[in-house]
Amino acid sequence: MAGTADRVGVIAGLFETHIGVTDLARSTAFYCELLGLQVGLRDAARRVNFLWVGPPGEAMLGLWERPAVEVHRQHFAFRAALETVRDRAVPWLHERGLACRNFLRDGTERPMVFGWMPALSIYFDDPDGHELELIAMLPDPPRDDVGVVSWDDWQRLNGRVAAQQ
Repeated sequence: MAGTADRVGVIAGLFETHIGVTDLARSTAFYCELLGLQVGLRDAARRVNFLWVGPPGEAMLGLWERPAVEVHRQHFAFRAALETVRDRAVPWLHERGLACRNFLRDGTERPMVFGWMPALSIYFDDPDGHELELIAMLPDPPRDDVGVVSWDDWQRLNGRVAAQQ
């Protein structure tokens, strides 16, 4: 098996992902009008739209219209700034009429920290039930011993007092 040094420089990141959608116009409106992505290319003949995620050329999402029986629920995450996920994501999603949840599905809308990464995230769904996530990497060292915890618990575990909300 090749070591990490052998892989450096070959795969630098994830550029694109593609999902099936049941209504191309509805899904394009969701991702562009609600989430702020930009259309890079509309291909009516193939019933696909390619959307830029972030600045053009950085990353892409392909939306392929398919019959409902061919659309299988998928999951992917959008990278976001820590302050966005921590402070603004939940109100931003609510302003767009979107329900959100955390990884634990504990009935709250508190973003949670995955200690092994570490990263803070919150989840929501698109019109076809694809599970989307806003995620921000944290500057702290990984703590795979803590599992998934609240932001306040993460702050305490790392010797910081959590900000009052």
